Amino acid sequence: MHDPASLRLESVTVDFGGLRALSNVSIEINPGEVVGVIGPNGAGKTTLFNVLSGLVAPTSGSFIVGGVKRNWPKPHELTALGIARTLQGVGLFSELTVNENLLVGASHVEKDNFLKSLLGLDKYKQTHLYAQAQEILAELDIAEYARQIASSLPYPISKRVALARALMCSPTTLLLDEPAGGLGVDDIEWLKNFVLRFRAEKSVLLVEHHMDVIMNVCDRIYVLNFGELIAHGSPTEIKNNPEVIAAYLGSEATL
Repeated sequence: MHDPASLRLESVTVDFGGLRALSNVSIEINPGEVVGVIGPNGAGKTTLFNVLSGLVAPTSGSFIVGGVKRNWPKPHELTALGIARTLQGVGLFSELTVNENLLVGASHVEKDNFLKSLLGLDKYKQTHLYAQAQEILAELDIAEYARQIASSLPYPISKRVALARALMCSPTTLLLDEPAGGLGVDDIEWLKNFVLRFRAEKSVLLVEHHMDVIMNVCDRIYVLNFGELIAHGSPTEIKNNPEVIAAYLGSEATL
């Protein structure tokens, strides 16, 4: 039933002191699909994403990759599990070039050799990583910015560079935290096309406020409200779900 690339969270509960941020939430991300997570502000979306990313330790619940139950990962352990994430902002190293930011993302390189690669002491690996970076930049239509300092980039380009850096570890599952935030219409359209291309071979979890993105790229959607999972289904099912409509202040138009 479970493909080796699948990712599941089962019965996840997160307590912060006396506050229950998530209550018995289960989600599944299968290969070749885009899964969305939506909900009003304070619904628990960020907490769920941070649990998946290893930034928040749950009070209880199970973390399953490829059908195998594993210990909850630390953030630096995600790439070994085939998982990469982007941040709500961009999180780039502002004084490094685009190329250098991508090399930093190549965490699949053995740690003992990584510094040597960056310093040019391991020419084979440096050449290999550089070629990989150029291929990814070209795929994301930002090859022309390869030598530019990150702090000088337009914001939409910075978002693409952050995506490119995540791809440097060759993930099987990509976690995107509000990737459309701050983008204009053309860049959002580009983002939707990127997600659909990526999911042809891999899988995507998308936490997003832009309902146009969610409804157009997601195969399945999970809806959180006050830390609980209130609905799960296809975009059409979610759009017409009375409980979901009520959670969005009774306005179906917002979906």
